[in-house]
Amino acid sequence: MGVHAPEMPIQVDDETGVWVTDALPMLYVPRHFFVNNHMGIEEEIGAERYADILYKAGYKSAWHWCEKEAEAHGLSGAAVFEHYMKRLSQRGWGFFITEELDLEKGTARVRLENSAFVYQYGQVNRKVDYMFTGWFAGAMDQIAQSLGYPVRTVAVQTQCAAEEGCDYGIFEVSPL
Repeated sequence: MGVHAPEMPIQVDDETGVWVTDALPMLYVPRHFFVNNHMGIEEEIGAERYADILYKAGYKSAWHWCEKEAEAHGLSGAAVFEHYMKRLSQRGWGFFITEELDLEKGTARVRLENSAFVYQYGQVNRKVDYMFTGWFAGAMDQIAQSLGYPVRTVAVQTQCAAEEGCDYGIFEVSPL
């Protein structure tokens, strides 16, 4: 197993201790801490309810991230989406691979390998990556709007590596 240093810039403010990558403040926490909190909330309110909450929050967060990062790096269109997938992958959530992307039509297919959630949950024969779903629609909609496309989208996970017979996750984005 090879290893390497993080591939994204991280700056720590001397006065506040705030970590910043690119244009946004970040948190650095152990994966087990984050996923165990995720699992605890899921146990209390149920996976379906939690997925609904996370979809809305994730959509809003992805929109904000894409808007700020596009501005900070002078990116537009597909380059913003690819930058987002790259940064998600670099931050340890898993490897996000854009298999298909059509911003004007509002469609995308994203493959997820080595999911942090699957790693923690294991083979539970259900979709456990639902936290990511709203991220793809939020990113798509922000980028489409910045290009003047009127499309609005929804994202769904169609398979997860935590399900029997699946080696990776798939997310599909399509117009509402």
